[in-house]
Amino acid sequence: MSQANVTLYTTRFCPYCVRARALLSRKHVTYTEINVGHDPALWQEMESVSGRDTVPQIFIGDTHVGGYDDMAALERAGKLDVLLFNQIPPEGEQYV
Repeated sequence: MSQANVTLYTTRFCPYCVRARALLSRKHVTYTEINVGHDPALWQEMESVSGRDTVPQIFIGDTHVGGYDDMAALERAGKLDVLLFNQIPPEGEQYV
């Protein structure tokens, strides 16, 4: 099964970042992590691409999912795998 590119903007000890990493790890998803904690330029990049100033900020493919709570809500709704594994959503349903 093919997997979408996943990018996380994080800081090291943020509890929501830890949860996001754990959820993706449980699903055996590989991801690129960009630690913005000590780099103002990376933090500014995150704000620019996401429109938000909190971590984590999660991108699946070209889709900005939002933070951990947003990703967890997609998981509870059964829609996260659609994004992660390039599945086609049922007709008429949006996944984000």
